[in-house]
Amino acid sequence: MTSETRARVLLVGLGPTTHSALEALAGRFDVVGLVRDCDDEVARAARAYGVPVILATTPADLARLVDETRPDCVVVSSYHRILSAALLDRCRFVNVHYAPLPRYRGRANVNWAILNGEPEAAVTVHTMVPGLDAGGILAQATVPIGRRDTIGLLYDRLNELQRRILAGAVQRCLDGDPGDPQDEAQATYGCTRLPDDGLIDWSRSTDEIDRLVRALSAPYPGAFTFFGLARLEVLAAEPSPDRRTFAGRVPGRVVASSADQGWCDVLTGDGLLRLHRVRLGDEVSAAAAVVRGSRQTLGLRTTDLVERVALLERALADLTADAVETRSEAVSPGRPAP
Repeated sequence: MTSETRARVLLVGLGPTTHSALEALAGRFDVVGLVRDCDDEVARAARAYGVPVILATTPADLARLVDETRPDCVVVSSYHRILSAALLDRCRFVNVHYAPLPRYRGRANVNWAILNGEPEAAVTVHTMVPGLDAGGILAQATVPIGRRDTIGLLYDRLNELQRRILAGAVQRCLDGDPGDPQDEAQATYGCTRLPDDGLIDWSRSTDEIDRLVRALSAPYPGAFTFFGLARLEVLAAEPSPDRRTFAGRVPGRVVASSADQGWCDVLTGDGLLRLHRVRLGDEVSAAAAVVRGSRQTLGLRTTDLVERVALLERALADLTADAVETRSEAVSPGRPAP
């Protein structure tokens, strides 16, 4: 079948799932454009396929492009804006959602799957209708989440899954199939995650903190704690093989380290987390090269803040005293101060 007779598809994608979507579509459809917000590796791959790259992000931009390119279908993979019913009425719209709909509608779905200890993650391709991730399901497939999987590794497998199922799902939509209705009674939602949500609470369980580190690894802002008042990002960690039971427990306290192997063990609410790699400022180091002593405690403590406030108060008092002394010296004898 020639490109002139193939269905015309406009791909919209701003995030890490777009590259495999492009690869899935380019072999079967005439991709009339890629809507992207930066000129990066994905944009270069699109141009290699002969696909025009449109640097645009807003729904208004998208509406204009739909009118200009007149696609048979718009495929959305990694786009974080709500599309109006009027726009969805212009042509067929298909969305790729990395979750097992109707569960995990909304944002940060792959992160939440790891954080919540789910046994598997999914890719769902569905028709777009007014309502959050609420259209008919055209295709759905799952992958297991391993105990040591990071978000990056899981995305690699999900992207491969999207590459396998997307084109067939889009064709199903183009053939007039609205997809299988979702069971609204089973719908759950994931809220947006912000960088500061990565703060480690050392009183939580070892498994919870381990999942937080794995769920927020690259390309996301990482899980972090405080070392004194400095922000310390935990890049790699795992539950410690040390099986000692601590009857006296201070969550966040460093209790063991290995200078040779680079790790340090930190008490959690129920066990030990072994830290391997950390980032302090711009420098990535072995954890034991930064956190060296068993008397050190990770996490922002009230005593640290009180000490810093006391230092600031003393510094302010010194500045005030210096200002008063300087002002007094500037006043001429026998003349009142202004």
